[in-house]
Amino acid sequence: MARIRSEVLSPYRSVRMFFYLAFMASGALGGLIALTRLLPALSDPARSAGAGETLRGLGIDAAAVALFAFLYARESKAKDAQVARLAREERLSRLKLRVGSGDAGGRPFALGELRGTARLVIVAGPGEFVAESFRRSQPLLRELAERAVLAVPFATDGNAPELRLDGDGEEDGADDDGLARRSKRLWQLTPVYTTEWAQWLDDQKKLAGVPPDSPVYLSLRMDGRVRGSGVGYPPWQAFVAQLPPVKGMWSGLLDGMDGRVL
Repeated sequence: MARIRSEVLSPYRSVRMFFYLAFMASGALGGLIALTRLLPALSDPARSAGAGETLRGLGIDAAAVALFAFLYARESKAKDAQVARLAREERLSRLKLRVGSGDAGGRPFALGELRGTARLVIVAGPGEFVAESFRRSQPLLRELAERAVLAVPFATDGNAPELRLDGDGEEDGADDDGLARRSKRLWQLTPVYTTEWAQWLDDQKKLAGVPPDSPVYLSLRMDGRVRGSGVGYPPWQAFVAQLPPVKGMWSGLLDGMDGRVL
């Protein structure tokens, strides 16, 4: 699946790599022909008249082979890096969530099922870090809900805090009950099978050179691709400033403007 997505995201990469190989083969063949002409010219003074021109051609062929070998290697490295990143995203999309916690939670579902409907922000760290991230998001709950942002709190120390809104039950703005309900659901997702979540996060931290015990956040685009990550608290205010609402006059036109991927 990762390789298929890589081909879709970079449809001309395979064509470029094919031509790089073709040019390398052409240069190598031209160099071989020039070499077969150069060796007799060097050994027989009678044939040395055109040795300079042949040597020049051999140098051009060698430079061409080296150039296209460099371009091919760079393209291949970029492809491998993209496939590896997409493979990690596919692993992430298979991790399980549920709405609510404990016995009151709903049935588990794959994170990938939220593609196209929500922008997830994974908040991973000790329970107190998760609680403080929740408190920092409260003044912006309505704006985040307008942008289809959903938080996934993952307490790495097992001390999951109770994330309840102040005044849970009556939110001002009764004129927009749908938005109020989405605001209350912003922190209602719960990771399931936490061992798999912990393994995925550990792998991500190793790749990023982040200490294993560091609290981190990871934000996803609407299409499920990673758009940002960092150590410390999520920048809720930046999310509100950068992400367009998913409804209203900007709906549709800017739904995909989630920023570049990592």
